Amino acid sequence: MLNTHKTLIAETLNETIAVLRLHRPEAANAINTDMAMDIIYFFTALEKSPLRCLILTGSGRHFCAGADLKDRKGMDEAAWHTQHQIFEEAHRTIVNCKIPVIAAVNGAAMGGGLELAMACDFIVAADTARFGLTETTLGIMPGLGGTQLLPRKIGTARAAELIYMGKPFSAAEAFHWGLVNHLYPDAELMPNAIALATNISHNAPLAIQAVKRAMHEGATQPLHEALQCELDYYYPLLNTQDRTEGINAFNEKRKATFTGN
Repeated sequence: MLNTHKTLIAETLNETIAVLRLHRPEAANAINTDMAMDIIYFFTALEKSPLRCLILTGSGRHFCAGADLKDRKGMDEAAWHTQHQIFEEAHRTIVNCKIPVIAAVNGAAMGGGLELAMACDFIVAADTARFGLTETTLGIMPGLGGTQLLPRKIGTARAAELIYMGKPFSAAEAFHWGLVNHLYPDAELMPNAIALATNISHNAPLAIQAVKRAMHEGATQPLHEALQCELDYYYPLLNTQDRTEGINAFNEKRKATFTGN
């Protein structure tokens, strides 16, 4: 499952945590068709993996500069449309990943790069990172969730200003506005991202997956439906070995060992 692809490098840190690097450093890790296809293949295979948490980051100095505009030069409308549908599918595979995905933004996350980061469950960043949805300066608009995800994370009015102006913003601003959970010095980004992933991986994986599904599905539902959605995922956990292990470990004053059963 964790074979290295043409545009991705996957590293298994242990049996429960892996790091996936966008790997086109010569192009600031910009997304082209090959990278989008590699993302689809990787995340599709991940569904059968025992991993409990994944960290998505970039090779070199950048996280992802967005779509590769050099690749798109001279592209006609039909070819652009076909490529963008592949990009859309790649984005969906990240959003729908069953396990938590942490974006560790190590540099510029612009356009589609920021949209990839927002497709993850949450973002941590180097304090030198830069962000932006700059598509309106290019005659287009965000097309991988930017107009929907950024307002949900930082508020409609602030997102509107940034997207209308195509205005980049700093890691400090992203943290202040709530887009980024934690900021770290460059050298401390990955160790801290791994520590977060490790803490997540120690908890019951079936419970984490149920929480993720309930949060995602409930986010767009009326409250009464969202509360029922939560219960729909809550009750099946009662019939798991991990639920029994968790309660026994608490009462026996020991650390629980969860198996995902």
